[in-house]
Amino acid sequence: MSTTDYLSIIIRPVASEKALSLIEKENTLILIVDRQANKKIIKEAVEKIFNVKVDNVRTMITRTGEKKAYVKLRKEYKASDVATRLGIL
Repeated sequence: MSTTDYLSIIIRPVASEKALSLIEKENTLILIVDRQANKKIIKEAVEKIFNVKVDNVRTMITRTGEKKAYVKLRKEYKASDVATRLGIL
């Protein structure tokens, strides 16, 4: 998959109080992703786009029909750095 394909998977980051709390406490990013994307593809996309290593991906479908991914980064990477690049922090 090329980088442009990976960019179409991640729709936008979530910038709520809960998301900011997870960034600081659990090293986890919350992203709205394409509904057709599975955990493996989401992990690959985050690793390629942000040059980090992903530890775990959890997904859920919201009431509005969006797919939300909780992406936990490995300890050697900081979610706050990625959030700063995204403009959340």
